[in-house]
Amino acid sequence: QVQLVETGGGLVQPGGSLRLSCAASGFSLDFYIMGWFRQAPGKEREGVSCIGANGTTYYGDSVKGRFTISRDNAKKLVYLQMNNLKPEDTAVYYCAASFETCVVTDYDYWGPGTQVTVSS
Repeated sequence: QVQLVETGGGLVQPGGSLRLSCAASGFSLDFYIMGWFRQAPGKEREGVSCIGANGTTYYGDSVKGRFTISRDNAKKLVYLQMNNLKPEDTAVYYCAASFETCVVTDYDYWGPGTQVTVSS
């Protein structure tokens, strides 16, 4: 019943932009912290960004100034605008929902992920 589905991934050249969307269903989005994570081949999953129910945001150091997280609770949508993309941004990007904090172990729900590839 609870579901998160990411869309918007694809192939983009370095310096380009993509906007990822996360559609939520089966729970009340307005009571959850929403986050984006990513995992590159052979590497551990890392936090990209999270946004609280009150709109407070956090960004990982590697994406500050380039990525922007936003949410629309009424539409049950979360976005990740990614600008000035770099090859090291290549990864599977996951949307997740947490009832507690932005710590990865607190996330209750996860989407299946969407592939982002940054290459010339």
